[in-house]
Amino acid sequence: MRNSRRGQVDPFIVMDVVEAARLLEEQGRSIIHMEVGQPGSPAPALARAALARAMDSQPLGYTVALGLPALRQGIARLYARWYGIDLNPDRVIVTAGSSGAFLLAFTALFDAGDRVGLGEPGYPSYRQILRALSLVPVGLPTRAENRLQPVPADLQGVDLQGLIVASPGNPSGTMLSRDALAALIAEARSRDIAFISDEIYHGLHYADRAVSALEISDEVWVVNSFSKYFSMTGWRIGWMVVPEGQIRTVERLAQNLFICPPHASQVAALAALDAVDELEANRAVYAENRRLMLEGLPRAGFSRIAPPDGAFYIYADVSDLTDDSLALSRELLHEAGVAVTPGLDFDPVRGARTLRFSYARATPDIIEGLARLQRHMAGRGDRRR
Repeated sequence: MRNSRRGQVDPFIVMDVVEAARLLEEQGRSIIHMEVGQPGSPAPALARAALARAMDSQPLGYTVALGLPALRQGIARLYARWYGIDLNPDRVIVTAGSSGAFLLAFTALFDAGDRVGLGEPGYPSYRQILRALSLVPVGLPTRAENRLQPVPADLQGVDLQGLIVASPGNPSGTMLSRDALAALIAEARSRDIAFISDEIYHGLHYADRAVSALEISDEVWVVNSFSKYFSMTGWRIGWMVVPEGQIRTVERLAQNLFICPPHASQVAALAALDAVDELEANRAVYAENRRLMLEGLPRAGFSRIAPPDGAFYIYADVSDLTDDSLALSRELLHEAGVAVTPGLDFDPVRGARTLRFSYARATPDIIEGLARLQRHMAGRGDRRR
């Protein structure tokens, strides 16, 4: 049987952790989920109500390929509200989750064999989607002194046709300042490198807000989603903003690859844009969870932590505890009842010495998870003495 080389991508390890946790729960085990970046809250009430009304009154068939005009206009208004940007809604492309946006962007921008840079640690599916499209992911090892974000010096001497940057980052939660983001965009422009800004965690900040690449340049591609801030992961609805000269290229691709984004999810997403009070209440929960994690993880022995400005993750250096983060994550799952993600997902080279902890779930779960980690790690230390 034939298999393509480009189809042989690496597993998404966090999903393997999710499955292992599920099997333990089926056996009656109580598991605290700190592995997956999924909000514990449902889609906003306004979104659910809007869809219920639509299901009674509309067939919810195909929409135009680029998304409902009302939703594209609503997203453009969001950019005015969040960033003060006057955005042409024609540039907004509604997609089947951010994953659909990345497929469209990579296909529109790059030819087979092109090289696309990404900071490490970083979101693992960038690498795998690029490989599946016969593109070459180029890891750019980031440094703690740069807050685990790439800087122009990291690009020097590296042959690239594209660059992906995420702020807030996954797994680190660190953000780029306006000056740092502008410096990367300028470096990319000077070398004719396509710049893709992953802004999926915008809205989830705990001091200064994140800066959009669109505040700096119109010649960038911006990807976002309703998954994180809007608590709509399973609805698979996202968007991207593209330069005006590339709208038609993306439209032709979207017509053929996806026909259109899910109509039902678009209806819900449009209503979710107005659910400000509920969404900000969710962010307040994450802020409290973040405070608890920053206090509780060091008590469990996880003290080497990247400074999380946004998103809902803590990325910890555990090299003082292990050089096998996969084994440690299995230990924490099976012995402590806490699911966490080994850093190998995010950094193939250095990730064996890191773990990612998510604090996206309800606060009582975070409290219980921290207590379990502290008990287990204390007992682990006792056993090793």
